[in-house]
Amino acid sequence: MGWDLVVILVVPAAAGLACWFAPVRLGRALSLASGVATFVLALLLVAAPTTTALGGWLRVDALSVVFLVAVAFLYAATAVFSLGYVRPSGDLDTVARYSRRFFAGLNLFAWSMAMAPLVNGLALLWVAIEVTTVISALLVAIDDTDGATEAAWKYVLIASMGLGIALLATVVMYYAGTSVLGSSYELFYPTLLASAGHFPSEVVRLSFVLAVLGFGTKMGLVPVHTWLPDAHSEAPTPISALLSGALLAVSFYAILRFYQITARAVGPTFPREVLLAFGLASLLLAALYLAAQRDLKRLFAYSSVEHMGVLAIGMSFAAPVAVVGVLLHVLAHAAAKGTAFFGAGSVVRRFGTKDMRRIRGGIGSLPWSGPMLVLAVLGLCAMPPFGIFRSEFLIVSGGLRDPHDAVVAVLLALVLLATLGLTWFSSETMLSASPDEAVRGETSYWIVGAMVMGLAALALLGIHPPGQLSDLLTRAAHELGSGS
Repeated sequence: MGWDLVVILVVPAAAGLACWFAPVRLGRALSLASGVATFVLALLLVAAPTTTALGGWLRVDALSVVFLVAVAFLYAATAVFSLGYVRPSGDLDTVARYSRRFFAGLNLFAWSMAMAPLVNGLALLWVAIEVTTVISALLVAIDDTDGATEAAWKYVLIASMGLGIALLATVVMYYAGTSVLGSSYELFYPTLLASAGHFPSEVVRLSFVLAVLGFGTKMGLVPVHTWLPDAHSEAPTPISALLSGALLAVSFYAILRFYQITARAVGPTFPREVLLAFGLASLLLAALYLAAQRDLKRLFAYSSVEHMGVLAIGMSFAAPVAVVGVLLHVLAHAAAKGTAFFGAGSVVRRFGTKDMRRIRGGIGSLPWSGPMLVLAVLGLCAMPPFGIFRSEFLIVSGGLRDPHDAVVAVLLALVLLATLGLTWFSSETMLSASPDEAVRGETSYWIVGAMVMGLAALALLGIHPPGQLSDLLTRAAHELGSGS
């Protein structure tokens, strides 16, 4: 047992290295094969019990599998999308060089994000997330424009400061464990969880606050979110999709690992209150900014901040159903945001701009990806029958059972405000009349295929999640100590 964990790490890493040297067509095919294979292997872990490999350095439980599935699905869908989207202009040598760099980076980025939920321990988790920063920053700047370079530098500076704080959180948690485990031990999850009840409470509280602030920088929580709109807007669209749907989720996973330990050490009340404060601030700011956005990709970037706020607020509720809703939201947001960015890429290809004031008649110009983009936006707005409707319904239900009536009322009001901002985009850009000179037709049917994948997953999660997936979410919520 455990060979599949090793394979999941090896496949995208090998594909990334091969793409650097292989002919462009072979690299594209390898990227697609690697994405699909990684997703299939992740699905095989859904019904599996806790599994370890490499002497315990790799480990998955129900919680880590939830995030691994989100990353692997979006990796597969993005690989499909990239086949139609990545068509750089210039001479043959320039095109080949760009394509090799892009597909190598795409696979290595997916590898680094898959590594985070696979490794066993807080120190290895920090290393994995640091690796995601290095690779993704290079991908943000890959188009070599002034805006992309500036966004990449801003991302590196802010994320590095955040991860410095996260490293301090890891060191402080290690120090907390020395009172029980001695001066030398491994930061493996089972070791920490078994002993957390005897850790000094004030030290653990400090570690958790530092972890939320540090990893919250990569997650996009207010006030440490400021890199996110620029990076999402300037990065190539496939990278924007992975940043939003997968990287933010992986950073949330890191916070949940600290949450597990803190809840056992000091009780769940303190970490829930910390997450509630960050969640409300994130949701409030995102809802206000969404109403004023005119850049298509920045609109979806602030939507990501909104949904990260929803996740943090959901974890502040004690009812187990709310925690199940949070974990389902991770999966549904990956599918919805990936599809939305895919549609945005199609729109930008057709109209040559991200400025929504210059985009009119999207559905008329894009007969397939246009309507699917509107559906993805409705999915982000928690409209039935999509997965985010189900997940937010579970979160609200948990808040009412807790009870947190006032928080639930604020949550619903801010989500409604965010919905108004997103639906304005749909009505003004996609549902308006097409100009007479508009060109009709899709830019690539690979893009259409990727959007079909995302919408199908989003509908499945909303209408009837598979039984094994529902069991996985329940087990993961139990591992988080929901209801304790």
